[in-house]
Amino acid sequence: MRLGVDAMGGDFAPAEPVQGVLAARDQLGPDDRVVLIGVEPAVREHLAGHDGWERFIQIHHASEVVGMDEAPVEALRQKPDSSIARMAEMAARGEVDAVISAGNTGACVAACQMRLRRLRGVYRPGIAIVVPSYYGPVVLCDVGANVNCRPRHLFQYALMASEYARRICGVADPRVGLLNIGREDAKGNQLVKETRELLRAGPDVKFMGNIEGRDLFRNVCDVAVCEGFVGNVALKLMEGLAQGLFKSIANELPQSKPELAGQFRQAISTTREKYDFNEYGGAPLLGINGICIICHGASRARAVVNAIRVAREFATTHMNDRITERIARCQGSLHE
Repeated sequence: MRLGVDAMGGDFAPAEPVQGVLAARDQLGPDDRVVLIGVEPAVREHLAGHDGWERFIQIHHASEVVGMDEAPVEALRQKPDSSIARMAEMAARGEVDAVISAGNTGACVAACQMRLRRLRGVYRPGIAIVVPSYYGPVVLCDVGANVNCRPRHLFQYALMASEYARRICGVADPRVGLLNIGREDAKGNQLVKETRELLRAGPDVKFMGNIEGRDLFRNVCDVAVCEGFVGNVALKLMEGLAQGLFKSIANELPQSKPELAGQFRQAISTTREKYDFNEYGGAPLLGINGICIICHGASRARAVVNAIRVAREFATTHMNDRITERIARCQGSLHE
């Protein structure tokens, strides 16, 4: 498998993407290759001193970088030689089998949609994340790819995210919930109400009805769907809440009893790892005709290692074939 990694993407690039690729060497097969895409002198600087990297890493020079705060489409237009643009072009030409980036999310989504196009039957791609909970993983889609959704988009997010939950997360029969401001049918905007009717009538969806934000952690569903605006707000809220809670709990540990505090700290550390975005590696852009894993902008090397793992799982489970088949089975439920 050939993996294209945006070496210039993220808050800590190129150091962390490069270190992540080096750390992922043990999980790569003998025929696997990684292409680091970015400013070559900067990439080589972080490869220096690491023996044998030439056997599984190639460098593809891209002279420009899309900043995290730049307007996505405009940046791609003005910077055709950016690492994100070149990464998507290489995937479109078949020079890499999957792409990974912790860079500007909007630019990554736009580049992949323009170059790779969508899977047959898919209206809009969506970004899916795994939300860890006490009861198991919950796949939330969309968290930022599409902020102007129609009901049919959310319906397809339910189908695609269900396949991801089944094939990657190991959920045998995923339950689907529609993220709303209340469980009652009368609540929600027109988008949510129309989507609910589509999901209820869908022949291939185990729909549990409306869910509230807190239900993501209550074993109510295995897949939650929403528009990208709502999903991104929910994602950032969960991240901030988890960080704040762990910090507050650690601060309250009894300092007068070192042994007891040590036990608590170990439990907190173990739990925090389960909720760390670096452990999940990245979020797949579901619905494109290729494999794109989007990492958190603050990703460290460990996140890149896990993103490579996710990309390989996506390929070996033939996820895009499963999504295409699922969409085709339910196409009659949708109307342009």
